Amino acid sequence: MAIDPRNPDASYLSFWRDRHMCTLTTLRPDGTPHVVAVGATYDPAGGRARVITNKNSRKVANILAAGPEGARVAVCQVDKGRWATLEGVAVIRTETEAVADAVDRYAERYGRTPAPNPDRVVVEITLTRAMGRA
Repeated sequence: MAIDPRNPDASYLSFWRDRHMCTLTTLRPDGTPHVVAVGATYDPAGGRARVITNKNSRKVANILAAGPEGARVAVCQVDKGRWATLEGVAVIRTETEAVADAVDRYAERYGRTPAPNPDRVVVEITLTRAMGRA
C-alpha cells in the first residue's frame, strides 16, 4: 500500500515511533543486495530517515561507492503482520551537528543514548517512497 512519506497516516507514523529493529538494504558495487539490521528513525516533516553507524561499515562503503549523488536504499521494519518500508536516496553525513541530531533522534526512539563513537556517521535518506501495512 503506497503512502505519502511526508504525510503518513497516524497508524503508520505510530509504527515508526514504536521501538522496532529495522533492516537497511544497500547495493554492493557488483549490484547484489547487502541487508543489515539497524536502528532507524523517520522524520516525515523533513522527508528523511536516518541510521547512525560506523564510518568503516560495509553499508557506508556501498553508499559512498555510488557516487556524490547518493545511493538508492530501503529501510524496513516488521512486527507480525505489520510492516513498513521507506525508500530513497542515501548520502553519508559526517558533520558534528548532523551526527548529534541523528543520535538524539535514535535516543528518543530507542530509549537509550548510544556510547560516544568518534567514527560515527549518519546514513541520511531523502525519502522518495513509503509503503506498508501498519
